[in-house]
Amino acid sequence: MDYSLIETMRWEPGEGFVRLDQHMRRLARSADALGFRQPMGAQDALKEAVSGDVALRVRLTMNFRGRVEVTTTEFQPVAKDTVWRVMVAQKTRLKSEDTLYRHKTTRREPYEAARAEFSADAVDEVLLLNERGELCEGTFTNIFIESPDGMLLTPPLSSGLLPGILRADLIRGRRARNEVLKPKDLANRALFVGNSLRGLIRAELVPEYA
Repeated sequence: MDYSLIETMRWEPGEGFVRLDQHMRRLARSADALGFRQPMGAQDALKEAVSGDVALRVRLTMNFRGRVEVTTTEFQPVAKDTVWRVMVAQKTRLKSEDTLYRHKTTRREPYEAARAEFSADAVDEVLLLNERGELCEGTFTNIFIESPDGMLLTPPLSSGLLPGILRADLIRGRRARNEVLKPKDLANRALFVGNSLRGLIRAELVPEYA
C-alpha cells in the first residue's frame, strides 16, 4: 500500500480523548474495507502519547500491517465567535464513485489541489464539488447548512465524502440530516464547517465568490 490510514482527534487534560470510540470504530471499518490489518496496540499507544495540562491534537497513523504511530502537538481551540472564510474550488472536483476518499488516509491529492487554488491568507477552508456539481466537503471538514427549521443539512455519502465523526454525532443526535446540496444552497443560509478535532465552526463565503 502506498498510503496509510489516519485518525486525528483531541485530548483534553482531565477528560481524555474526545469521541475515541467513534474514531477507533472508523479506523477498524476502513481497515476492513481497504484490506489493512486491524490496528495493533492502538489504544495503548494513544494513552502513552498523552500527558500534561494542555489540550493536544493527536494524530494516529496506521500502515497496512496494522502498525500504528502516534504524534501530538498542542491544540488551541477555535474561539466560539470565530467565523471562517471559505471558497468553493473552481478547478478541483471529487469523484463520487471513488470510494477511497470515504476513508481518512494520507492520499490527499484532491484536497491539496483545492487548497492550492487560493492563497493561504485569503481563505480558512475550501469546499469541494463532485462531478455533478454537488457540494461534498471541505479539505478537512464536513459541510453543514442551516435549514429554515434549524436543522443542519449535510451532503450524503453518495455525493462522495468522508463520513466525519462530528457529522455522524450530529446526525445521531438529530441535529443534522443528509441532503444533496448545490452551491446555490449556500445563498442566504447559515453555513458551518466542522470536524471532531475543532467542533462546529461558523463560516461565510468570501464575497467575490458568494
